[in-house]
Amino acid sequence: MAMDLKEIEKLIKEALPDATVEIQDLAGDGNHYSATVTSSEFSGKSKIEQHKIVYSSLKGKMGNELHALAVKTKEK
Repeated sequence: MAMDLKEIEKLIKEALPDATVEIQDLAGDGNHYSATVTSSEFSGKSKIEQHKIVYSSLKGKMGNELHALAVKTKEK
């Protein structure tokens, strides 16, 4: 079962309320997405820590409803 990009954006924004989230459907199949997430929460954190925050916001859906998500993070 594929995941809608609006649902991905909603989950990320729930975890990072100040985030700007840009999502692209890379293959047009609803399974392969790219997300650019900009948040002040990333300040002072390593890229790995930033990516962990984003992936944890997806509440276990990564690898299940969501097959692939390439993440790019930026500090506000």
